[in-house]
Amino acid sequence: MITHFIFLSSSYHLGTRIALDYIVTDSRVQEKIKQHLDKITKECGKDVSISTHMIQTDNTTWESVCIADHFFKDVKVIESVDKFIRLIKKDRKLEGIDVAKYILSKVKCTQLKLQKLVYFCFADYLCDTGKELFTDKIFAFKYGPVVESVYKKYKEYGYKPIEEETVNIDSIHISEMPAKSRILFAEDGTEKMISIDKTLKKYGDLSASELVDLTHRENAPWAQSSKNISKLKPYSLMKLDTIRDCHKFEEI
Repeated sequence: MITHFIFLSSSYHLGTRIALDYIVTDSRVQEKIKQHLDKITKECGKDVSISTHMIQTDNTTWESVCIADHFFKDVKVIESVDKFIRLIKKDRKLEGIDVAKYILSKVKCTQLKLQKLVYFCFADYLCDTGKELFTDKIFAFKYGPVVESVYKKYKEYGYKPIEEETVNIDSIHISEMPAKSRILFAEDGTEKMISIDKTLKKYGDLSASELVDLTHRENAPWAQSSKNISKLKPYSLMKLDTIRDCHKFEEI
């Protein structure tokens, strides 16, 4: 019998689970496995979501693993630990769209309301932790803060409610599960999830116009960042320091 030792994780960029498959023959392979696990933890973070599995099959092929246990069907085997790490690290950083998808699984939004909720999630987290919730730059436009990846994804909806495909089972939106998992997989994922839920509890029931009124308050980050907006330049970058220092003026 052949013994397979498997590292299993997920790649949201590839849209599939990924694995490293080691054929255990002697103590040298065991030491290699330990070294690779230490490397993954060091480069991806101690809280990275990785499971380990050991399974015996008739030969060394990955197909034999899938035949022995259907749990591994549709898993993509990665050829090196370095590529495995690169794929995981891509998903350790969130984009604004990742937060937006989670919000849409819980709150009915137009694009305008969604933009404001994603922004408030970012601002709350920044002020509470000193860290960025996601990697997008945030711009001040006429009607408030705009998150780049969210705008690109949902701009076609205009002022209409955004329709996301959802299925309800026992009052739970199926779309919430992958969106929540995506956030939890990220660096400090649990901390970020708690912060996002806290923000949605504060602002989720407000209308788009009520949220615009908050972001447009005097001395708030948008007011500080939009002073140079004109017909020739309809937006300006909102700096982290401005959001951190002035978010208190737009909070409820």
